[in-house]
Amino acid sequence: MMEKNEIKGKAKQVKGKVEETAGKVTGKKSLEVKGKADQVVGKVQETAGKVQGTVKKTVKKLK
Repeated sequence: MMEKNEIKGKAKQVKGKVEETAGKVTGKKSLEVKGKADQVVGKVQETAGKVQGTVKKTVKKLK
């Protein structure tokens, strides 16, 4: 099962990619940069969710 942060992170990455592409197409550098930043934040959030899931599984095994 995926953690909420993992799912939210993936969604933020997709949103960021869309923003980045829209910025490139329209020539709006600020939108492009915001999209890239959202992708980074999304990747961090996704990774945090994966770690959270791993910790939960490990704790369950120890009980």
